Amino acid sequence: MKSHFVLNARPLLFFTSALALCLMAACGGGGNGSGGNTTPNVPPVTSTVSGIVADKNAVPISGVTITVYSNNNNTSVTTTTDSNGAYSVAGLHTGSNSDYAIYAGKAGFGFFPSVQDAAGAVAREDFWGYYRTVIRFLSLPAHDVPGSNFTALRPGDRLVSLPRTGQTTSYAAGDDHDAARGVAWPGARFTDHGDGTVTDQLSGLIWLKDAGCSAATQWSAALAAANQLASGACGLSDGSSAGQWRMPNANELESLVDVSQAHPAVSVASPFKNIDLVHAYWSSTTYTAAPANAMAIRFTDGRWINGADAGDGSFSNTKATSSNSLWAVRSGGVGAVQLLATGVFSGQGGGSGQSFGVGDDASLQLGVHLSDPRFIDNGDGTLSDMVTGLTWLKQADCIHQSWLSALASVNALASGQCGLSDGSSAGQWRVPNRSEMLSLSDRAPTFPQASYFNGTPGPDGATVTMPVVFNNFKVSVYYWTSTTDAADTTQAWTLYSCDFGVYNIMKTDAQFALAVR
Repeated sequence: MKSHFVLNARPLLFFTSALALCLMAACGGGGNGSGGNTTPNVPPVTSTVSGIVADKNAVPISGVTITVYSNNNNTSVTTTTDSNGAYSVAGLHTGSNSDYAIYAGKAGFGFFPSVQDAAGAVAREDFWGYYRTVIRFLSLPAHDVPGSNFTALRPGDRLVSLPRTGQTTSYAAGDDHDAARGVAWPGARFTDHGDGTVTDQLSGLIWLKDAGCSAATQWSAALAAANQLASGACGLSDGSSAGQWRMPNANELESLVDVSQAHPAVSVASPFKNIDLVHAYWSSTTYTAAPANAMAIRFTDGRWINGADAGDGSFSNTKATSSNSLWAVRSGGVGAVQLLATGVFSGQGGGSGQSFGVGDDASLQLGVHLSDPRFIDNGDGTLSDMVTGLTWLKQADCIHQSWLSALASVNALASGQCGLSDGSSAGQWRVPNRSEMLSLSDRAPTFPQASYFNGTPGPDGATVTMPVVFNNFKVSVYYWTSTTDAADTTQAWTLYSCDFGVYNIMKTDAQFALAVR
């Protein structure tokens, strides 16, 4: 196995209180070695890794298979949890050549890891094109390692709650505003601290108030400018120092979009100034199908940028030649919601432990990681999403209509249609809003994302058997959201199934639609 990974800079300990495109054109759309100490006559030093698997209410889960995988020699050992949810794996080599990844599995559950020992971290890892969230020990310490735990997630559980999109007008029955799904924004969403910083109470992130301080430039220069930003520059008097600020990842940048607004697509109640409408804004998220590009968003309307012309010739996202703006951000406190990690991780640029630049998404990997696995097939035409708690229609090609017709068809969807045998009735399903559709994205080096949902491995090859998530998720097409484009209400926001970027499409066009409840 050629393993690509990065350790999470801020390991997430979940439920510790209880237990603890493709370029648009490209898609046709808008360690070897041996483990242990091999010194003659000196026995290898070994240690034991142990932990507990329990659900979010601290109920132990027995019969869970725990796999300890050696990245040095591509071998693994397994054990199962006992009636107390406990497991223990002894005799693991320590020191050099002791790089291990640990993951859990049992039918009907998703798992989210946590680790108490500082030598380990929650990490993303590539298993021949299949991406797992694991406990990673780059070098197993020469002492026993308890507290390598997993939270077991059942259908209906969730790691995060999604925010509302900001839509304030309904354009059709069952659309974004009519359904009103997601966590409501705080009444006073933005706090201006009077020191050049603004806290978003929805996400907890701290943003630079002056969104136009840095001149539009190439991606690497903008990334460096974010890393160097400090109090005394750009109107800051907050005492911040270089290294505290960063370029936002794609999910962080998206969190600022208010879909009810245009020119700019940011809440009218926000105190930001000098928002650039001539250029897009860079994210630190490299487009994994084409690492020469990075995802960007234009704030004239909230459209994502991934392509040479972005539809009108004015915007581009090629790192070395495109000029886009920087909107710097830094971590803050707890918000009303937690943002998901994008799925991007180091090594995608061609080498283990490698990112695309200091402080980029691949190196920091901020946000809530995905569970492993993420989706549970309920056997009745539905999928349970362990990350968001949503239930999705498994058949991804059943509905192909104009926006209004798709809304009506999904509103009328019931058991007996589209492969459903779940007992659902008309009115329970809806077309997902922009936030819900975006939550499906996993920006690990999968290409295209639709193929990964169909059970096709990522670029490392086809030597791994992957689960089919959706049935026939269409490749190189647009999927409707229920969210209208405020800049042109004859258009709605869609997600392109290659890159999962957000693009505006005429509502009269025939596109595909998923259904969610």
